[in-house]
Amino acid sequence: MLCLLLTALIWGFAFVAQVQGMDSMSPLFFNATRFTLGALSLVPILLWQRHSKQEARNTQNNGVAADSMHASDESRRSVTIWKKALASPVVVSIICGIVLFLASTLQQYGILYGKSAGRAGFLTALYIVMVPLLAFMFLRRRVGALVIVAVALAVAGFYFLCITDGFGSLGLADLLLLFTAVLFAAHILVIDELGAQVDAIQLSFGQFCTTAALSWVGSLIEGSVNWSGAFGAWIPILYAGIGSVGIAYTLQVVGQQWVPPTRASLIMSLESFFSVVGGAIFLGEIMTPRGYLGCTLIFVGTLLAQAPAKLPAWLQRK
Repeated sequence: MLCLLLTALIWGFAFVAQVQGMDSMSPLFFNATRFTLGALSLVPILLWQRHSKQEARNTQNNGVAADSMHASDESRRSVTIWKKALASPVVVSIICGIVLFLASTLQQYGILYGKSAGRAGFLTALYIVMVPLLAFMFLRRRVGALVIVAVALAVAGFYFLCITDGFGSLGLADLLLLFTAVLFAAHILVIDELGAQVDAIQLSFGQFCTTAALSWVGSLIEGSVNWSGAFGAWIPILYAGIGSVGIAYTLQVVGQQWVPPTRASLIMSLESFFSVVGGAIFLGEIMTPRGYLGCTLIFVGTLLAQAPAKLPAWLQRK
């Protein structure tokens, strides 16, 4: 749980860095540099892991190694080809990286057009509500009555936060961040479904490399590589790259291997609160009372979305 709480804190304040980075860089180039830094920050850990595993293999008994290899061969015969492919760390990393690339790119464009860390944080936090909905639609997981209430509250919060003067006031940034929430919810479920059997550090490194590569291709195609702008925003890049990507996303993968996805989403929903705090401290952002009401409703909705479907057993006995 501590891993996920630190993830929420780092991500919340990362919205400030993402807003500041858009002053001199394009969204794709910003993501290309920060995800590259995030991947590079994991290289020392991967080298240490490799060294540790090599030492462990050197101490193994040859007979035990042979028996385990034979058992492994027997088990592989009973697994279908597609299941073996999905169990591959490379395949899982690429799938997670593609989803992460789409989500982070849409989010960065939403931040570019919206220019608000707190607003972006709460709209992105809608992914908490969407996790159980997507799990119901695609994984056939049960949805409780509280989820329906949570969705209603989140929709009401979205209305108060974004639709201030009729639906014509709904901006492109709001729509982009709404779709971002859908993609981040999908990212959580993909990690939960495919990432349990993959080493957390290897999965993080693989998805960062995939996201970085796609971002570099996109920035080169659009001609947005601007090194002078990158040097001017080196502090936001370092925080967003090493902090938000290298540390926080890795903590997310590690935390999700010990905490169920709904509870993980509940803890990580605190990033929306930290985004408002960071926006107020570092960017001087102030919302209208209507905006704060919308944020409150969204936050309550995210909490209810992760509440248990029924009362605990010790309460039911009373």
